[in-house]
Amino acid sequence: MRVIGIVAEFNPFHQGHLNLITRAREIVNDPRAIVMPVISESFVQRGLPAMVPADVRTKQALRCGADVVLGLPFTYSCAPSARFALGGIATLIATGVVTDIAFGYDAGTPELLSKLAEQIDENSPEFKENLRKALADGLSYPSARAAAIKASVSDAGEDIDEVLKSPNSILALEYLAALKKIDKLHRINVIMIPRDQSLEGATSIRKKITGCAPAYSQAELFNTLKTRMPGKALAAMLGYYSEGRFAFPDYAAYIRRALLHLAGNRGNINDSAYMGDDLDGYLMNLVSDLRPGDLPKDDFALEAFSKKADTKRFTMTRIYRAIASFEAGQGKDLVTLNHPPYIRILGFGREGRYCLKIIGKCTKLPVISNPSDALELCSSDENLKRVFELEMRASAIANELYGRDMSYAWSAKPVMT
Repeated sequence: MRVIGIVAEFNPFHQGHLNLITRAREIVNDPRAIVMPVISESFVQRGLPAMVPADVRTKQALRCGADVVLGLPFTYSCAPSARFALGGIATLIATGVVTDIAFGYDAGTPELLSKLAEQIDENSPEFKENLRKALADGLSYPSARAAAIKASVSDAGEDIDEVLKSPNSILALEYLAALKKIDKLHRINVIMIPRDQSLEGATSIRKKITGCAPAYSQAELFNTLKTRMPGKALAAMLGYYSEGRFAFPDYAAYIRRALLHLAGNRGNINDSAYMGDDLDGYLMNLVSDLRPGDLPKDDFALEAFSKKADTKRFTMTRIYRAIASFEAGQGKDLVTLNHPPYIRILGFGREGRYCLKIIGKCTKLPVISNPSDALELCSSDENLKRVFELEMRASAIANELYGRDMSYAWSAKPVMT
């Protein structure tokens, strides 16, 4: 049985994701190969709650060719690319059934990406020194890291600049780096698929959705998204939306509330993850400098907030992740936990049922289908308790934004198709 693992956000599921699933099956030459994505649950890499709830994105994926969908907990999903990739790859390999891992890239070639991944050693003194120098020159951390990578490799060619400017290719490097750490015997077959540049990415599609605010008319959403998302994925999303099972999140309200919480806890935010390097002080100054009109209620895409908060020292994703960690209660110590302590089942289809039985026999990790399954496990595994309870708190924040009860996540069951 071929089982193809994919690390993704599906925020929301679009034509590029469908292309990845389809092409991966074609490359392994097995139309019945099981496709098993692990996706962000409540929050995504950019540090904000997902635009579409996890159960809706799971339904989209299952309707568009996935067989089993796993969940990536908050501490790995709302994180820099290296941690996001490591958490996703570790989860897939921990199932004990994955034979292939597929991902896309924008720039470079599979050969170049593999060569770079082999040469990069972020724990080496040379890399650390190159990173220190780049940060001392005033570069943001992502730019400094890219500069350190470039300085640490040899004979990479001119294409390395394009690779290090491409989010998908950077993620591809992180997936390869994670595989190098975990799959030391090279048992996993790697499938690298060039992204179809004619297809719009998730960032552009989210902007299109936000452009329909505040009414989010179904007709307008359909006309805006019908060529950008697969029909089955769009139907699933609009179906949940029309039934009142979720609302698109009001990010402006989320940020205003979060900043108010920060202001009220001035002395207690430094212990939150990603608040180092005096980011806590920067945010406190930002809150103190806010004036009426700085954060308008119609700032649905957070453009006004980004303009107010943007700084060369801290990227907006770093700021959002720090705020999210404070809101959800993630301390600095938790981001040192490198391997997810459980496998969460978000959904499965007919072909996926058999795969789940095999996972149950092969994995060494607890498998959680219903949140109640975790309660007994929490009493005997401290790391599982901390990661799971953090996810439940993050889910409560996200579900309130989706117009759901804050306790919705505790009653959620796997999506079945």
